[in-house]
Amino acid sequence: MLSSAIDLGVFTALAEGADTASDLAAKCDASERGIRILCDTLVVSNLLRKQDGRYQNTPDTAFFLDRRSPAYLGGVKEFLCGPEMMAELFENLTESVRRGGTLLPGEGTVSPENPVWVTFARVMAPLMMPAAQFIADLLPATGALKLLDIAAGHGLFGISVAKRNPDAEIVALDWAPVLEVSRENAAKAGVSDRYSTIAGSAFDVDFGSGYDVVLITNFLHHFDAPTNETILRKVHAALKPGGRAVTLEFVPNDDRVSPLGAARFALVMLSSTQKGDAYTFRELDAMLGNAGFTNNVCHLMETDQSVIISTK
Repeated sequence: MLSSAIDLGVFTALAEGADTASDLAAKCDASERGIRILCDTLVVSNLLRKQDGRYQNTPDTAFFLDRRSPAYLGGVKEFLCGPEMMAELFENLTESVRRGGTLLPGEGTVSPENPVWVTFARVMAPLMMPAAQFIADLLPATGALKLLDIAAGHGLFGISVAKRNPDAEIVALDWAPVLEVSRENAAKAGVSDRYSTIAGSAFDVDFGSGYDVVLITNFLHHFDAPTNETILRKVHAALKPGGRAVTLEFVPNDDRVSPLGAARFALVMLSSTQKGDAYTFRELDAMLGNAGFTNNVCHLMETDQSVIISTK
């Protein structure tokens, strides 16, 4: 329902003044009957309001789903509701449960240079902005800072640090096609002169050394614990003494059924990877400790994720 309304531009049409079923149908190039039924269902779902036959955006849909809004989030459906995530993954969930992993070939969505990550980089950036700002606020706002952003994707995590700290130099690592997107975003943010890239797999390429900070955002949940410890040892070696690794993850409690968003995320990993999971802080703390990190501190966000800062 929500996906169809985004495709049709219903929320934008409402913001532009089309507020009856007939006006919306004309604006959205749809049938009046179809628009009426769709919009009534959106009202029932608290995504629109209706009075005297006229529809209106809620404050949330006006802010997040009007295509003209700088906070527009409708693009994320291209990733979350795309064929890779829906038809290939969740429609086969029964078989994934039987198998204990994805039905996708190879390593699933983390197979080398999977094109899904270019889509992710282009459309998911707005959804990641709160976490990127949260992380930037935890790091120094001034002073020289050499930062490696692993699996940079859209690049917002490193870019947010660079925007806050004028002395920060960012090195973004990802597949070459994905890095095209992060470089575009760095240019838009005005930090291209402090933004360089390394193309390839985080498991294969040389990180370099002497980093003050390494970002590991939305990465570890794709792999099992031994694989994660391999990459974490590599991160540890790339950091200066006293340097910090910053990990962003969905972190359920030890009961694995709370909080809701973090607990649910494990199902996404079951259907899209061979061995990924949503790890508890106890499990992540053990992985980081085995890789040589000390003083692993978990910072809870208001969203479904947590940030762990670890010291070398």
